This record gives sequence, C-alpha cells and structure tokens, in this order.
Amino acid sequence: MSSSAPASASHVSLRWLGSQLRHFVTSSPSRFAIVVFALLILLWTTLLSLPIASAAGTVTALSDALFTAVSTICVTGLSTVDMSAHWSPFGHAVIFIGVNIGGLGVLTLASLMGMVISKKLGLSAKLMAAGDTNPLRAHGGAVNESQTVRLGEVGQLLTTVAISALIIEIGLAVLLYPALVLAGVDPVSALWEAPYFAAMSFTNTGFAPNDGGVAAFADDYVVLILLMAGVFLGSIGFPVIYSLAKHHWHFKRWSLHAKLTIVTTVLLFFVGAAVFLLLEHSNPKTFGSMDAVDTTVQAFFLSAMTRSGGFNVIDMNDLYGSSMLVACMLMFVGGGSASTAGGIKVTTLAVLAIAVWSEAKGRQSVQVFGRRIPSDVQRVALSVVAWGATIVAISTVAITQITGDDVIDVLFDVISAFGTVGLTSGVTETLPEAGSYILAATIFMGRVGTVTLAAAVAATSRSQLYSLPVERPIVG
Repeated sequence: MSSSAPASASHVSLRWLGSQLRHFVTSSPSRFAIVVFALLILLWTTLLSLPIASAAGTVTALSDALFTAVSTICVTGLSTVDMSAHWSPFGHAVIFIGVNIGGLGVLTLASLMGMVISKKLGLSAKLMAAGDTNPLRAHGGAVNESQTVRLGEVGQLLTTVAISALIIEIGLAVLLYPALVLAGVDPVSALWEAPYFAAMSFTNTGFAPNDGGVAAFADDYVVLILLMAGVFLGSIGFPVIYSLAKHHWHFKRWSLHAKLTIVTTVLLFFVGAAVFLLLEHSNPKTFGSMDAVDTTVQAFFLSAMTRSGGFNVIDMNDLYGSSMLVACMLMFVGGGSASTAGGIKVTTLAVLAIAVWSEAKGRQSVQVFGRRIPSDVQRVALSVVAWGATIVAISTVAITQITGDDVIDVLFDVISAFGTVGLTSGVTETLPEAGSYILAATIFMGRVGTVTLAAAVAATSRSQLYSLPVERPIVG
C-alpha cells in the first residue's frame, strides 16, 4: 500500500503538469512562441560553445556563442566574430540548420512535424500555426475569419511553407553553383557555398561562408541578382506565396494582404534604389567610382539588402550620413508579415499610410483595393510602430552610453538588429559583453515580434462588457 501511494502521487503530478503545459500552449500561442524561441537559442548557444564548433578547437566565449545563436535562430546575420574564420565545418552546419529553423518559424515547423506524425492538424495546432502566420491571431481571442489565413486553410498553408521553402532553396542552390564556379570559386567548395548562400538569402540572414563575403562577387551581376531574388522571395512572406500559388497572376483574386505586400515591397525597392543613387552618386568611396551600369546594380542590391537581406558589397561606414539614415528607415520597415524578414513589416507601413491618406481626404473609413480595413488592424499597426520605436530608442541610448560610439553608427546597428537585417557599421564587432547582450535582446524582440510580445503580456486580458463616457482630448 505504501509503495503504490508514491507512484500514484507521481502519476497525478505528471498528469497535472501535462494539463498545465497544454493549457499554457493553447491559451497563449504567443507565450509559447517566446518560450520555444528561447529554448532553441539556449540549445544553439550550447552547441556553438562546444570546442568542435570552433575552427581553433577551443570553447567560444559565452557572449559570442549566445549572440551568434540569437542571430542564427532569429535569422539576423549580425555577428561578434569573423563568421568564415571562427567556426569549424560543424559550427557552420549548426548555423545552417538554425537559420532554416528560424526562417520557417518555430511554430510553423512544430505544426509541420505534428502534421507529419498525426496526418492531420488539431484545432490547437491550427491556432498555433495561424498565430505564426498572422500576428492578429497571436492574441488568442476570437478573430474575424476574413483575416490573412483562415483556420481551414492552415493545413494547406503549412504544406505551401514546406514545399516552397524546399523548392526555392534547392532552386537557388542549383543556379548559384555554376555562377560561383564561373566567379572563381573552387568546384568542391561551391558544393557547400551554393546551398549556404541560398539558405542565407532566402531566410534573409546574410551570413557568408567565405572570406570577404559577398564583396568577393561585387562585379558578378548573376550572383548578386540571384541573391536579390532569394531575399525577395523570403521577404514577401508565406501567406503571399500561398496566395500566389492559389491564384497565380490574377491580381484581382489575390488577398488584400498579398496586394499590399507586393505593391509596397516593389515600391520601396525602386524608391530605395533611386534615393541611394541620388545621395551616393558623388561619393568616391561608394558609387562615385563606378560606371553607370555598376552603380545601378549596386543601388538596387543595397536597396534589397537593407530591407532585411543583410549582404553587403560596399562598407556601410563609407555611406554618407544621409544614406545611412535612409538605410535605417528601410531596415525599420523590413519585409512582409509571416516572412523570413524582420522589421515592422511592409503591411504595417501600408495600413498606416492608407489611414493617414483617408484621414486627409475626410473619409469615414480606411479603404483600399475595394476593401475596408477595420479599426483593430489599424490599432495593431500603430502599436507595432510604437513598440518598435521604443525598443530601438532604449537600445540605442543604452549601447551609446556603454560604448561611447557615434550615435548614428549605434542607431544603424540597433535598427539592423531589430529588423533582423544583419548589416553593420562596425559597432557590433567591437561591442563589450554588456552591449552584446543588449543587442541580442533587441534581435530577439525584433524576431519574436512586437505584436507577439504585447499579446504575451496581455494574454490574460478579459473582454470589457461596458463602455465609458466619451471625451475627446486635443490631438496635434
């Protein structure tokens, strides 16, 4: 009797623990996302700390291992060490796997694994997957089924995610291999570098396996265009890829999210290139020493990479201050929602711009492409910008105080971290431990998402069953 009692108590404890875990996951997918990302970062920190992970066969400092793990899982591309020289083949393999996990999205990957095992998706798994692909679902409450991805379509979306990621990365690797060989890369080395560059471009990470990085291919337009294509496909987001796969090139049948994402992305791509051309054409350290064709290609490449790609041909320190500020703006915006890119997302910018235009025109509602954007989406967009700006401001002030570096250089790296871009002015490489931890936290918050963080904090909020009296404060 006495021996069975402890066993029974242990069984009850396990059941209670299991029920609490299930409640934690299903009641707040946003909190679950944060925990999963944190656990993966800890695991990758441990792997990268192993002597086998470094080229020298020594233990990597905790601050460097942690920062690289955060940058890997959050597909950022910033590093406190020389990526090509510091890591061993094992370390590079760990990083390669990590960026693909981070690029797909932890919840999306977890749901894919669950679908493979059970052959179907349960409601809780669908809610988690939908939360990963649509920030509005991260709040855990009821949402309108007219949002980006309906629950009934989540299974199809996850299949699209897996297939599109696999096809795009393999396709890029196949195209990059001969391009790298023709550019002078050893054929054997290209077997590794081609899939590595493909993964880093599609996941918008920006790590490079070779000495000198993408700058070694500065005059090879084929390589640069392929990398831009990979960054674009990764940055538009899986819901957009799903919409394109479902409706092909019938623009009118695309979802509103797909229309806003594609239009805003293309617009920023061309506007960014034009602005860089205008500002840098006389800079002898950047475009001033190039011919017209090279200048044009490099301007478009810079515009694409500041959106979240992270590869760079020219040294960011050589840009004029005005160009660095423009780059900061583009990095802060980032790419599409539910994509491998970071930032506040192009749809957030589009919604706010349309709302401002509607207000200026005196319209009663915010409308675009024959659809009305509800007020809750506008509030989320405003919250994302406010949270993002707050995170960037606090990190910039803290790191500037710690390092004493020029504020524009610190701001550039902080926004690059928040937007998971990977471009640097040189500040990141020289950060003290305290600064690297702050920047790592900025990367984490940028990748997990300001909406997810806010939803995790407010997950226990209840519906308000009454309305307070209205009073209008003076604004503006």
